[in-house]
Amino acid sequence: MEVRRITINIAGRVYPLNVPAAEEETLRKVGKQIENMIKDFEQNFDVRDKQDALAMCALKLGTNAEVVSANYEKNINSTNERLSKINQSLNEIGK
Repeated sequence: MEVRRITINIAGRVYPLNVPAAEEETLRKVGKQIENMIKDFEQNFDVRDKQDALAMCALKLGTNAEVVSANYEKNINSTNERLSKINQSLNEIGK
């Protein structure tokens, strides 16, 4: 696995990272998204400093992750129920 050394700039600070090459593009994209979120919060809300903006980013990203996780679980449960009904129908046909 190839590892690359990259730097990500978030809230005026540079973070050096050693990342798998396959993850580099994703990390850069997420870094830009966080920077854009910080700018948005600073422009639209009473943000006193970067720490406040970063806390708001963390809350928004955490909420998004929770929604995605809940939807995933709901979809898995729904799919399992449908598969169970299909399996039951197939068993009845096979009798």
